[in-house]
Parts: sequence; C-alpha cells; structure tokens
Amino acid sequence: MPITIEEVKYVAALAKLSFSDEELAKIAKELDAIVGYVEQLKELNVDEVPPTSHVLDLHNVFRDDKTEPWLTTEEALQNAPAQKMGYFSVPKVIG
Repeated sequence: MPITIEEVKYVAALAKLSFSDEELAKIAKELDAIVGYVEQLKELNVDEVPPTSHVLDLHNVFRDDKTEPWLTTEEALQNAPAQKMGYFSVPKVIG
C-alpha cells in the first residue's frame, strides 16, 4: 500500500509544515521507499536472535565512589580575581 500525497499532507499539517505539490510528491515517494524497506525487514527470521538493548556488550565503567580530600574555601578562592565574604564575586550582568 503506497503512501499517498493526502497522507503526506495530513502528517505535514500535524507538524505545521507546508510543501509545494512537487515536494509532496517527492516526500510521498521517499516515505513509500522507507516503508517498503521496513516491510522487507519484517520478512527476516529473527526467532533465534536474542533480544538486545545494545549491539555491543556493555558494562559499567564508572569508578568506585569513594571520598577524597577536597579544596578548602581559601584554596578555592586563592586565584579568584575578586571575592567577597568567602564567595566568588562576579559583576552584575542582569539589571
């Protein structure tokens, strides 16, 4: 069942898109080719293919969550161009 220009117009209206008649015909032809390819894929026998969520075998690559020493306030502010009351001081940007 080929994709009709009326179906393309309907979907375009849902997406609030407008196309010329030539573009509608081209899009209908391209969508029909895509649907035809999907129909070909439906013919494949996948009975013995296990369901997968990803093509590659993935594993958790995160590091262990462990506490480490961090900077003190003074160390963090030592290179700041401006500071005020123990915080970074930045110029006002929004009125």
